[in-house]
Formats: sequence, structure tokens, C-alpha cells
Amino acid sequence: MTFKMTWALAAEHVDQWTGDDFTEAASVLDREVAATVSASGMNESAQAHFCEAFVAPVREGIAGVGKDAVETGRGWDHAAGPLLVVLTPAT
Repeated sequence: MTFKMTWALAAEHVDQWTGDDFTEAASVLDREVAATVSASGMNESAQAHFCEAFVAPVREGIAGVGKDAVETGRGWDHAAGPLLVVLTPAT
């Protein structure tokens, strides 16, 4: 099932990705948010904390409750701090 993932990182970045692999979606989110955070000027310790505190909980939800929601035709969203991720079935 194809779905769309949209994410927003407050005051920094908004993007989207479309595909059918929830594991790949989580990897894309990791990579893209990490690149944005890296370019923000945060030191490495702050970047690691950001990814652990905000990205990890959302990433885990993508392959869990997010996948379950999309596979039953519903959307799913999760916010953690300044990060918001939305999954929707593609139409």
C-alpha cells in the first residue's frame, strides 16, 4: 500500500516522501531530519539528544501504530517537541 509521509520541523523544514515501505520511511525521516539538525549549528551532543528525544519516538511509531493506521485506511500523526510527522494513505 502506497502512503505519503509529511514532516515539519518547526521553523526549519517541511518535506514529504511517498512510498510503500514503512522501514524506508523511517530511514528517510532519520536521514532528512538529521541533515537539517546538523546544519542548524547545534553541537554534536545537542544533535544526539535531539534525535534521541524527538526523532526516535516518531520513527518507532511509523513502523508500529502508523503502519497499522495506514493499512486500515486511516491517517496517523505524531508530534515530539518541534517535530510533526503525518502518514496518510496515498490516493
